[in-house]
Amino acid sequence: MTGSHRTLLLAAACAAFALATLLIWIPADVDSSVIQLVRRRASIGDAMAPAVAAVILLLGAVVLVFERQREATPGLPRESLVFLGLTVLIIALSFVLMRWTGPMLTVLAGLDYRPLRASAPWKYLGFGLGGFVLVAGLVALAERRFSWRGTLVAALVVLGLIAIYDLPFDDLLLPPNGDF
Repeated sequence: MTGSHRTLLLAAACAAFALATLLIWIPADVDSSVIQLVRRRASIGDAMAPAVAAVILLLGAVVLVFERQREATPGLPRESLVFLGLTVLIIALSFVLMRWTGPMLTVLAGLDYRPLRASAPWKYLGFGLGGFVLVAGLVALAERRFSWRGTLVAALVVLGLIAIYDLPFDDLLLPPNGDF
């Protein structure tokens, strides 16, 4: 079996799993929908996380189908290992910033983070900085340079995620605020 056929088989398996998750598993196992409306108040339902994960997996399968034309090279070249290592570092740094920016700034300000974690600007600090570093870092890594366009994209992505996930839902805490 050639590399192209293995890639197509992997894409088909990922797509089948994603579709089974979306069409069979979630409706059979999850009681609530993606978004729940209770007394005219919107909140995230139990199906949101698995549905988003399944859609991302399905999109990955589609990308694999289009990328299968590339011939696979045996082994991992040094460039790929460096790229993978830098990706892991960027993700780790962004998670650390996301988790500790808000709490550390409140400690420096002499405040307790727990009562402030659901109020602006505190609830956006960690998610905003960590998300920005994640997107800007990955864009810079992919482009092999920092750019104003990549920085703008990172800022817009983080603002967009805040607009999609935080603004419509009164009872939602952006990560990692629910951990405190």
